[in-house]
Amino acid sequence: MAVTDVPEFAHLTEADIEALGVELDAIRQDIEESRGVRDARYIRRTIAAQRALEVAGRLLLLRSSKRAYWWAGASTLGVAKIVENMEIGHNVMHGQWDWMNDPEIHSSTWEWDMNGVSKHWRFTHNFMHHKYTNILGMDDDVGYGLLRVTRDIRWKPHHLFNLGFNTVLALLFEWGVGLQHLELGKIFKGRDDRKATMIRVREFSTKAVHQLTKDYVAYPALTSLSPGATFKSTMKANFLANVIRNVWANAVIFCGHFPDGAEKFTKTDMVGESKGEWYLRQMLGSANFNSGPVLRFMSGNLSHQIEHHLYPDLPSNRLYEISIRVRALCEKYDLPYTTGNFLVQYGKTWRTIAKLSVPDKYLIDTVDDAPETRSERMFVELDESFGAVDPATGNKRGLKTAIATVRGRRRAKRAAA
Repeated sequence: MAVTDVPEFAHLTEADIEALGVELDAIRQDIEESRGVRDARYIRRTIAAQRALEVAGRLLLLRSSKRAYWWAGASTLGVAKIVENMEIGHNVMHGQWDWMNDPEIHSSTWEWDMNGVSKHWRFTHNFMHHKYTNILGMDDDVGYGLLRVTRDIRWKPHHLFNLGFNTVLALLFEWGVGLQHLELGKIFKGRDDRKATMIRVREFSTKAVHQLTKDYVAYPALTSLSPGATFKSTMKANFLANVIRNVWANAVIFCGHFPDGAEKFTKTDMVGESKGEWYLRQMLGSANFNSGPVLRFMSGNLSHQIEHHLYPDLPSNRLYEISIRVRALCEKYDLPYTTGNFLVQYGKTWRTIAKLSVPDKYLIDTVDDAPETRSERMFVELDESFGAVDPATGNKRGLKTAIATVRGRRRAKRAAA
């Protein structure tokens, strides 16, 4: 099932983990000391470009009665919303640009173009998710209280609709994000602090009404003043733009958390967790996807989800250079560096969601060595001959080699049978 002992699972000693932590701290220090004019220029230019793109989309919709302009306007607006959500809003609210001391580009003041309240998201995401990444019972992002993404979540009949739930979640992702902090499960069970709940509900309702009014009343009304547009055509275009943003954000985020190799953990992992162990859990619980400059930008640089989880408050435009050093550390400590083609990674998340919609008795893989969930118990068949150092090469043997060894032996057994 989920990992209960991170050091044992990773095949690293306390000294290894401490040394890994020191090297990762050194990367942070290097980036912090080198932040400066080019980074500030990057975020300011990105904000300016995003706003220009949004204006272009709105102008195109002034002629939205014509199909070509409608599609061009909706698509342009959708891309603008993606950039605002992924590369600007998400990263600004992580505090990645707080060092600039610019009150307009600061985690405490930025309100993004989504119906979720920024301060609510900063708690559920910045604090709960990033501190307790993939810890069952602590991190609500493990399935969002709706999807079964690991066998550690007990199967229930409603999981038969896993694929349907995920489709709806993707289309309406901003609503899932916005409602997450309300903790609806606790409300329905009567376990919430009712006074605090009502405050959150009022804050969410205010923001949601503002967003709905802006997208489906105010902008369509303004656009309808043009002879080349109607209220209805603009309202539909705004809806499509939001769906484009929602589906893309969902795909990027799921690729970073649910493909094969993104491990899940139990609460015992956080007991006495050192800084090095926290770093290690972030590396094991996240996944990347291969990307060039355009895909990196459009994903908010979350194609480097591993690096983002290690350093959530470092500027997103620096994650690519950080990834080169992190990947080298994975090689040094023989740790897997989980990455792959974007469509392949996304396909793996859907495969997991589909597979786990049925009870465990219909699944083939073992509970401790499945593509979506592994634990240290998958290594029980490794005997003492599997030491810390490969006697043939002198290289360190860690998690990456251990996984390959176990699966190699199993393939050999199946071939011999």
